Amino acid sequence: MRLISEIGVNWDGDFELVKEMMQESVDADFNLVKFQAFEAGLVSNHPQASRIFKSSITPDNIEKIDSISNDVGIEWFCTPMYENAILFLEPYVNRYKIREYDGRNLLRNNSTHLFAKLLETKKEIMISSESSPQNCTFYNNEQIKWLYCVPKYPCNFSEIDFSILKYFDGFSNHCPDISAPLKVIDLNSELLEIHITSDKEGDFVDNNVSFDYSDMKEIAKYIKSKK
Repeated sequence: MRLISEIGVNWDGDFELVKEMMQESVDADFNLVKFQAFEAGLVSNHPQASRIFKSSITPDNIEKIDSISNDVGIEWFCTPMYENAILFLEPYVNRYKIREYDGRNLLRNNSTHLFAKLLETKKEIMISSESSPQNCTFYNNEQIKWLYCVPKYPCNFSEIDFSILKYFDGFSNHCPDISAPLKVIDLNSELLEIHITSDKEGDFVDNNVSFDYSDMKEIAKYIKSKK
């Protein structure tokens, strides 16, 4: 199983903190860390818009993020939320992620401009979706990994339909109950993505769906116990 720690917006643009979060991901045997890239306009209506934008991957901070990941020894990748982000991400990342909102549009239309641009990179694309992707033209495309997720922040354990996980390659978690990712491990999924935080008692934006470092180690330990 590949384990992904979603650093997302929980690093607050603090390079010391992001280095810590990457190192803790390594220490917990996670394979990848993920970020987000968005234009200021995409979050302009959020009450913490300026704070969130500090955590976006941009042309101004991408070299620093890449350098830190190389020093720590963990691969990073990103969710581009607008097409032009692919241009500056492309030299640095080996894979991409499409958020559930864009995944929903893809399933509805069988293509989007963003998805078409990502396909052209020939790199792995992870796509979050609440609905089964079986009827999508790209369901069996080897370039794509489908992640089941419930797009609520947070969602309850009871809202997760584990029965459809068999149609997906993995799971993107928004449930604060650690039983959710452990259940996914029991079902032998290929990929597991969780949001992480340095401090559950802090005021980080995505703390209501995030696990801390001890939780990460518990998840990794549980995987080893199943072998």
